[in-house]
Amino acid sequence: MKISVLVNEGPYQHQSADTAIQFTKAVLAKGHEIFRVFFYHDGVNNGTRYAVPPQDDRNITEQWTEMAKEHNLDLVICIAAAQRRGILDENEAKRQGKEGHNMADGFRISGLGQLIEAGIQSDRMVIFGD
Repeated sequence: MKISVLVNEGPYQHQSADTAIQFTKAVLAKGHEIFRVFFYHDGVNNGTRYAVPPQDDRNITEQWTEMAKEHNLDLVICIAAAQRRGILDENEAKRQGKEGHNMADGFRISGLGQLIEAGIQSDRMVIFGD
């Protein structure tokens, strides 16, 4: 089965981000395909490389990055939601005249068309958060 995941909540404000990670791991462990993970609304905060949780806490961004490397996941952050929250990749930072970018490895910025494509190409779209 081909599944896409939509994450609408930030990594430390709500349980949704943790649940999305655990769900994605379980789907992959069962041999299913993750077509795309799309981060929208506050969910884009999962993709910032500047989050530094305490050493005894989980690092959700790092978990997504590692899973993306291991399973070749497509982690897409909504460009409009990201810009509103100050999350920029290198190209967008240059385009906006900003000095640096803060997108974590393994994530990429794109538009809502990627979310629509994920819904069309997948057998199921599972949504985490409001």
